[in-house]
Parts: sequence; C-alpha cells; structure tokens
Amino acid sequence: MKRCSWPGEDPLYVRYHDEEWGRPVSDDTRLFEKICLEGFQAGLSWITILRKRENFRKAFKGFAPAAVARFTAKDVQRLLKDEGIVRHRGKIESTINNAKQALSLIEEKGSLAAYFWSWETPAAERPRTVTRETLMKMTTTAQSIAMSKDLKKRGWSFVGPTTSYAFMQAMGLVNDHIDDCHVRVEIERTRKKFIRPVTRS
Repeated sequence: MKRCSWPGEDPLYVRYHDEEWGRPVSDDTRLFEKICLEGFQAGLSWITILRKRENFRKAFKGFAPAAVARFTAKDVQRLLKDEGIVRHRGKIESTINNAKQALSLIEEKGSLAAYFWSWETPAAERPRTVTRETLMKMTTTAQSIAMSKDLKKRGWSFVGPTTSYAFMQAMGLVNDHIDDCHVRVEIERTRKKFIRPVTRS
C-alpha cells in the first residue's frame, strides 16, 4: 500500500501513521499529551518520543492536566532521574507549567478541544495537492503561527509555530497525508463526520 514516506519501515511508526496521525481528536487528555510531547520532541525525532511514549504517560500521570499541574520540585527531580523519558529540565518544567495554563484555558473555553479546534485551517487556505515536496516547504502556517503566539501570550512554553503545526497535523486539524497515501481518503471522510467542539458561550 502506498503511504507517506516518513514512517519508513519501522512497524511502530507505520502503525502510528496508519492508525493515529491525522485523525481528528477532541479528547482533552490526548490533546494535552500531544502538545507536551511535541515540545519534548524539539531537537529530536518523533520516533524517539514515540518509542518512549508509554514511559512518558506513566511518568506524567497519563497527562491529565489537573494531575500534572500539582507536580512539585520533588517531581521534577524524580523525572530528571527517569531514564525512560527525555530528561530535559526545561521541557519537564514546561510541561508542568503548561498543565496549569491548560486548566485556565479549560475554565475559559470549556475544553482544550474547543480552543485548539478554533485554529483549524479554512479549506480555502489548504494546498490543492498535498505532496512530500509541498509539505517540506510548509513547516508552519498562518494558523500555527497565530496559535503559537496566542499560547505564548497565555503563558505556555515550548509551543513554537513549527511545534504547533506538527500538533495540528497529528491531531487532525489538517489532513497532511499525501494525496496518494492510502489513509488520506479515509481521514477525509472522518473529518467530514467529525463534530467540531465549540467554545463555552
């Protein structure tokens, strides 16, 4: 089957490509996990993070924002000794900080999903054809730049425009499977049926 080139032959990566990447997500915990793991990926490859994902989930209490927001300096020290994750103090402290900001955002918007999906790219602004060459030139978009700027204004960290766009791609806010990838059509159908979460009025 034809698929995007980036998973290569790695079975874990292929399964992630086929079963997860690009499928629309509205679950707050999954969205929070992904934005945090994208931050941990900075300077690394996603497969490195993917191989450690279960360790990350265990270390960060399943990425439940309320639980992570209660982490203390003692937890930071615990995590810095955890060989199963990426032991980067700045990224660990960022995750704890972002959990606190996530709770504020949920209070304001009703859910993280409502906030993140408000940044979905309008169909008219998407490329007519999605090829590997197109995507190589499109590491950020107007929406990812604006979302990154807004998150930083709200106190989030490790959420630059490129990180924000990778998050959008993974969580289905855009469908960046290339045109001849066998998953693309299925995800287009899923996106059409997907009920977009709305902000609290």
